[in-house]
Amino acid sequence: MNSYKGEFTLDNLVFNANVQEFTHQISDIYGLSNQGTISQKEAYTQIHVLFEALKRSKQELRIGENP
Repeated sequence: MNSYKGEFTLDNLVFNANVQEFTHQISDIYGLSNQGTISQKEAYTQIHVLFEALKRSKQELRIGENP
């Protein structure tokens, strides 16, 4: 895991972990698509689902909102 940079709060740390997991999953999906294991359409669909989950996480953790 990369070192955390930014204001340290539990919510920011959780979101940072979520972003790192998101990027790891994107990398896996990209690899599967490049190998022809999944179609580009399936890769897009999976990435879209992951992105929506990341957006929800940001909203639920209230990242970027003023206190």
